[in-house]
Amino acid sequence: MPLARATEFVDLRNLPPMDVIFGRSSMMAAARGKLEHVAETTVPVLLQGESGTGKEVFAKLLHARSNRSKCAWVKVTCPAIPSSLIESELFGYEKGAFTGAYSTKRGRMELAHMGTMFLDEVGSLDASIQAKLLQVLQDGTFTRVGAQESRRVDARLVCAAKENLRHQAEDGNFRLDFFFRINAVTIDLPPLRQRAADLPILIDYFLDMYSKSYRLEPKPLSREITGIMQRYSWPGNIRQLENMIRSYVLIGDEECLIADLMPAAPTGIIPEIDLANPISLKEITRAARRGLEREIILKVLQANGWSRRKTANWLNISYRSLLYKLQESNVRELPAGPLKSMASDIQ
Repeated sequence: MPLARATEFVDLRNLPPMDVIFGRSSMMAAARGKLEHVAETTVPVLLQGESGTGKEVFAKLLHARSNRSKCAWVKVTCPAIPSSLIESELFGYEKGAFTGAYSTKRGRMELAHMGTMFLDEVGSLDASIQAKLLQVLQDGTFTRVGAQESRRVDARLVCAAKENLRHQAEDGNFRLDFFFRINAVTIDLPPLRQRAADLPILIDYFLDMYSKSYRLEPKPLSREITGIMQRYSWPGNIRQLENMIRSYVLIGDEECLIADLMPAAPTGIIPEIDLANPISLKEITRAARRGLEREIILKVLQANGWSRRKTANWLNISYRSLLYKLQESNVRELPAGPLKSMASDIQ
């Protein structure tokens, strides 16, 4: 079974709507401007951004908006293919080129002729493969493994990287000449944490998509949970959000979201016990309860932007009780600023 994805034909109707892809943020507006300028050209494009920021969707959109849209779109996930097989996967091989080559096989580059070749995580490619791709970009020729004659191909190259390839090239970990060839235009995709204003659009899109897919009707997310999501850091970006919404649609309970959005539960809640002397179960239990309450309160405070009143409402306790518990736990300051005169608040 081939290690690269089979040839696809991209239909704009199968992609998310433009307002979902680009949202309202200025950074995505800049990315959209670049895409619209280069979509109908043949220049190589480099997409850079953290994992889960939508680089593959952008690559498909580039292809669908180009004059090559009726031809093949071929994706190769570079790290998924062993270095010993990547050359034959990309460029194909002749019958008898190596043990097991019982027939001639066209490579992904040939399958992408007149279409678009998408190399995902291009930074993982060996220097020798980069050199062969550089030749394709320079004169449109390549040679199958085991062949003597070169072949010509006309395929647009779109690459994606989660790391900064310029830094890799400057450090000697990526060919500088290949880097300059593939980044005729670079489009940077921002992480989701820098697109908080776009979250409601994305949430509604995924809710609608998975509600239809699973034929379920989950309740709309509450304003409180949406607010927490807008303050969350989203290390997995849009992919993480999509998986989270899918789980919510299936389970139908916001508790599953809270568990993912809250910081990891601390270890060591039970205090150290000195067994050299008799112990008081009551005192140890009281200390453990205070420690657990403190960690819970701090987690909920963080999730609510360090607002004490919102935290009290979320925990279903009075504001006065929250202040007492913070004072009892010796929490005098919060990241948003000092707890100003707790005593006066209580009074």
